[in-house]
Amino acid sequence: MGDEAGVRALFARLTEAWNRGDGAAYGECFTDDATYVAWVGTVYRGGEDIGRSHQVLFDTFLKGTKLTTEGDVEVRFYGEDTAVLTARGDVGKKQSKGTKVQTFTLVRRNGVWKVAAFQNTKRHSLLERISFRFQPGIRPAA
Repeated sequence: MGDEAGVRALFARLTEAWNRGDGAAYGECFTDDATYVAWVGTVYRGGEDIGRSHQVLFDTFLKGTKLTTEGDVEVRFYGEDTAVLTARGDVGKKQSKGTKVQTFTLVRRNGVWKVAAFQNTKRHSLLERISFRFQPGIRPAA
């Protein structure tokens, strides 16, 4: 039904742009009206703002970092031109365990896949384990 190869190619471009520290190329992966929620709660709007702000980060706090993904990247389609990609990953100067969970809402416009919405959440694995121990019924089935 969906163009999984196209979606994965977009994710690869986004990762490559991050790994090069190229804010403009990173921002190009997003729609002009995209919403980007960073793990600290900051909200950016539009590919241009996302790219601009990330270039500042790539030049300072995130200089030399790599975007890594742990395990499989899940892709689900909701029609021919809409997909949700979920990944577990991290950012650092070396490969690390996926301490964040990212959700990308992707749209295809004029044959081109872009990110329309992004949510990055810091994973608290210790709190998960404690919660699951005391309330086993809240453990996800998958």
